[in-house]
Amino acid sequence: MAVKKNPAAPAVLSPRALGRATLERQLLLRRTAMSAKEAVGHLVGLQAQNTKPPYYQLFARLDGFDPAELAGLMESREVVRIVTMRSTIHLHTAADALTLRPLVQAARDRELKMFRKGLAGVDLDRLGAVAGQLVEERPRTPKEIREALLTEWPHADPRALGVAARCLLPLVQVTPRGVWAKSGRVALTTAEHWLGSPSGPIPAPDATVLRYLGAFGPASVQDMQTWAGLTRLREVFERLRPQLITFRDENGVELFDLPNAPRPDEDTPAAPRFLPEFDNVLLGHADRTRVIPPQYRGRNGNGNQAYGTVLVDGFLAAIWRLGGGTGAGSGAAILTVQPLGRLSRADRDAVTEEAVRMLRTMATAGTDAHGYDIRFTTFVDFER
Repeated sequence: MAVKKNPAAPAVLSPRALGRATLERQLLLRRTAMSAKEAVGHLVGLQAQNTKPPYYQLFARLDGFDPAELAGLMESREVVRIVTMRSTIHLHTAADALTLRPLVQAARDRELKMFRKGLAGVDLDRLGAVAGQLVEERPRTPKEIREALLTEWPHADPRALGVAARCLLPLVQVTPRGVWAKSGRVALTTAEHWLGSPSGPIPAPDATVLRYLGAFGPASVQDMQTWAGLTRLREVFERLRPQLITFRDENGVELFDLPNAPRPDEDTPAAPRFLPEFDNVLLGHADRTRVIPPQYRGRNGNGNQAYGTVLVDGFLAAIWRLGGGTGAGSGAAILTVQPLGRLSRADRDAVTEEAVRMLRTMATAGTDAHGYDIRFTTFVDFER
């Protein structure tokens, strides 16, 4: 009787190999000519807790990016700011906002349970109906929503009422909030009202798992769950296993990937990139050593303060911020870079070149390139 051979063990991918694959999927290994809308869709959304980071994320990824392109997409309602993955604000295409928000509803339900004491005696179905009518009558600020709901439930906790509205309804931040070179307070309405289209039923997660792997893979089940803020996705990966290939990381964790997805050689050059706080590539995995060296874990922030990240050779190597101090000339744009370890002269020159390129695009129109003041110095004491 023939002996059945054991299948070959999955290949082991080093953090560097994983990093190169992820940078390629994240459009960070080389800039692409993709449109801003295509990029937002490919990346399954952009982190958008603050208003400016999506613009910096796309500058780092797209060839010839103009902030006005993304601003125009927001004003035409082709992309929107909405709470989705991990209960955080993301910038999504209109189509994704209407499908991903229902997909993560289970996480919103878990969040809502944390505030049940402040919602004692509140009929949540009625709260959703009242809040929906309020924000569809006209966009309302979070404060206005809380105050209006308090008139219905005066003994409830105001914060809990506001959280409940956010969890029960797919609320988007309307423009001009988030539009480049404009300002506006947070005002909310429902995605359906803003986009003129109803949300679909809660979709099966299979397609989103495949999209996640296309933008963040190779990745583990836990990586996907961390990114999405969802649980119990193992059965989905098992269902998709025949369509996927598997690897292992150096700790033996199983990693899934699309068969034809790019996995560049780990020695592929990676030019410096300036990323904003809360960039996708920094938050898309449970194990982030593919981008953040273990010795720098937590160094892209200090307490509740997050800083921009500089990738050198594909890994976190410095943090950065704009402003702080007096520039070398009138109206000079000051950008401070704090290396987390030693940077060679060649690395500093490459980082400086990328910084000037970024400021030319993102600074006020008409700023002279000679006015840019790029400083390498310490502005955060991580030991305090």
